Amino acid sequence: MSHILVAVALLATAGAAPTAPSACKAYSGGTCCDPAVTAHLGKEAIFAACGESDATFLGEKGSKDTCRYVFRPGGGKEEAFVEVYAPKQKDVPSEPTDPFFSWKKVGKVFVTDKAKSPKSAPMIASATGLWMPGAGFTVSVNASTKVCSKPEATKLAKSIH
Repeated sequence: MSHILVAVALLATAGAAPTAPSACKAYSGGTCCDPAVTAHLGKEAIFAACGESDATFLGEKGSKDTCRYVFRPGGGKEEAFVEVYAPKQKDVPSEPTDPFFSWKKVGKVFVTDKAKSPKSAPMIASATGLWMPGAGFTVSVNASTKVCSKPEATKLAKSIH
């Protein structure tokens, strides 16, 4: 009788759909990012544009409308990130309005260009901002220059959807 139960159990598991492995690597006890946010910019695009890899990728940390991809670039001790913010919006502006930075358009995405004041200069030196309007949403990316240099961030802009 036990042979029959084992055979039935084997047949039941053989016919069951396999569970897909999770592609998420949650960072520091955080939650995985919402696929609706990662659809705008996935970690693979950051790997390709910024020269990062699984070896430097520490994980992702999701919150409402936000995904933070955390890295340890260059094998150093400091952590850095690329953060994607993609909120739904009723009225989407055609370009960013920002009191701190001027922006230039590269394809369909705007990239931070210059600080508008000396107090803003350190912020633009440490990260590049990317911004894209969509239909009912905007996508804003804050890319640490430790992960993506300004030219790499400009290349990354082409991957935003």
